[in-house]
Amino acid sequence: MIKKHVLINALEHNGKANSKAVLGKVLSENKELKTRIPETLKEIEKIVEEVNNLTPEEQKKLLGEVYPEYFEKKKIKKIKELPDLPHSENVVTRLPPEPNGYIHIGNGLSFFFSWYYARRYKGKLVLRFEDTNPSKEKKEYYDSIKEDLKWLKIDWDIEKRESDNIEKYYRYAEELIKKGKAYVCECDEEKIHEDRFKMRECGCRNRPIDENLKLFTHLKNGEIKAILRLKGDMKSQNTSMRDPTLFRINLDPHPLVGKKYKLWPLYDIACAIEDAEITHVLRDNEFLFRVEVQNYIRDCLNLKQPFIKQYSRFGVKGTPTSKRKIRPLIEENIVEGWDDVRLVTIRGLKRRGILPETIHELGREIGLSTAEPVIDWSIIESINRKLVDPIAKRFFFVENPKELIVKNAPEKEINLKMHPTENLGERTLKVGEKFFIPDVKEGEIRLKDLYNVKIVEAGDTIVGEYVEKPTEKLKDIHKIQWVPEEYRAVKIVVPDILFIDDRVNPESLKIMHGVAEKTIESLNVGEIIQFERIGFCRLDKKNEVYTFIFTHR
Repeated sequence: MIKKHVLINALEHNGKANSKAVLGKVLSENKELKTRIPETLKEIEKIVEEVNNLTPEEQKKLLGEVYPEYFEKKKIKKIKELPDLPHSENVVTRLPPEPNGYIHIGNGLSFFFSWYYARRYKGKLVLRFEDTNPSKEKKEYYDSIKEDLKWLKIDWDIEKRESDNIEKYYRYAEELIKKGKAYVCECDEEKIHEDRFKMRECGCRNRPIDENLKLFTHLKNGEIKAILRLKGDMKSQNTSMRDPTLFRINLDPHPLVGKKYKLWPLYDIACAIEDAEITHVLRDNEFLFRVEVQNYIRDCLNLKQPFIKQYSRFGVKGTPTSKRKIRPLIEENIVEGWDDVRLVTIRGLKRRGILPETIHELGREIGLSTAEPVIDWSIIESINRKLVDPIAKRFFFVENPKELIVKNAPEKEINLKMHPTENLGERTLKVGEKFFIPDVKEGEIRLKDLYNVKIVEAGDTIVGEYVEKPTEKLKDIHKIQWVPEEYRAVKIVVPDILFIDDRVNPESLKIMHGVAEKTIESLNVGEIIQFERIGFCRLDKKNEVYTFIFTHR
C-alpha cells in the first residue's frame, strides 16, 4: 500500500515523491496506522528514497505492477469534437420544441448539437416554442420542456413563442399575396389531395390579388371555410412543393393566447420566417422535404437564408422515441406515463439513473450522422457507467434473503468504505449473531469484508458457527453478500427493452425484493448508488419499502 502511494505521488510530481504527502494518503486509507505514525513514516521514507532513485519510466512500470487500476482510471478518452461549422462568426442556433408532449432522447441529442455549437462559437441560442397548433399544445409542456432542458444542462440566451408572433405572420402572408405568391383556396380536402396527386393546379390559383386580400381578411376572422396556400410547383417531384398550405382555421383555444386568433400558420411558413433570424439550422432528416419549401418562402419574402445542416433521426433499439408512438402506450396502460423507466423520454432516463452528461457524450460519439443510427442500450449504459462509477457509493443488498444465525459471533461495529478507490467516506455497520444472506446449503462461507462462517444447519433459517481461524485456502471459499440485523426493506424495479420484434416485451419490467443495510437511510431521493454484485440503482422513493430503479450493471 505504501509503495502504491509513493509511486503515485512521484509520478504526479515530476518523479519526486514527498514523504509527508504520502503519509496523509496512507493514513487516509488505513486509519489503524494512526497509532503507529513514527514507524509508518520511517517505512515511507525508506520507500521514497528507493522510488526517487528510479527513472520516471521505471516508476511508471513499477506502479503498473503494484496498482494497475491507476492507469485504468487515468485513461481519459479525448473528448470528441463535432465538425466545424462554416460562416462561424456571430453564430445563432435554435431549440425548436413543440409543446405537445415530453421531450425524448432524440430531442435531447438534437438540442445538444445546437447548444454545443452556440457555446463553441460563443454565439446565441434561441429557445423557440413552435406552438401554432392550438389543438395539441398544453401549458404543462412548456414548463416540462424547460425543466428537462435544465436537467440536460442545456441553457439558452433568448426565449420566445411563435404564438406571440401571429400578427407578424399575417403581415408576411399579405406580402406573399401581394406578390402573387399565395392564394386563398376554398376547395375541400379531398379535391386538394387529388389535385396534388395528379399534379393539377387548383382553379383558385388564378384568383386576382385584390380578391385574395379581401378573402384573407375574412379568413383571419374565421368567416369563411378556406385555407391560404403557397403558389409552389404542382409539377415538382417534391410533393411538399405542390402548393402547400400556409394558414388554416383552428377554433380550439390556445393554452397561452386563448381564442384571440382563429387563423393559424402551419409549420412551413412559421418556421421559414423564424429561421431567417437563425444563422445555423441543425435539424434531422424528418424535415428533408420541407427545406425546399421554406427556402422558397424566404426567397419570396427576401429573407435571409440560414446555413442548414441535416442529420439522421435517432432511434433506440426496442424503445419508441416519437410522441406519436408513446402516447397510445400511455393511454393503453402499457407504460405508466411519460416518465416510465422503460421509455427514453428525458424524464424516463432521469428516473432510470442516466446522467445528463451521458447524453452530451453520446451526441459527440454519434455526431451529425446521416447513417440512420439505431442506438443500442449497451452504448448508453457503457457511457453512463464510466461517468457514474466514480461517484456512486457502495452498499450491501440481498435478494430474497434467508436469516442466518452465527453461533459465537462477536458483536462489533465495522467501518466499510463507500467506494473501493474514491474518497466517498465510510459507513458503519453493527454486527452480531443475526444476518440476512442468499440461500446457501453447506460448507464454509465468507461474509464479504467480515469473517468466515461454517454452515451447520441449512433450512428456513440457516445456522452457522463463527470461524475464528479460517482455512488457509481463502480463494476457494465462497464470498457472499450479507446484510446485518438492522436493515431496510428494498424493492428494485428492473426495466428492459419495451419491444422485441415490434411486440411488447412481457418481461420488460421485473421486480427484485430484498433487504439492504440500514445506512441507505442517509440517501436522498434521486441519488445513484451501487448495490454490490447487483448493479447501479437510483433511489426513486423513500417509504416503508425503499424503491430503487435499476440503472445497469
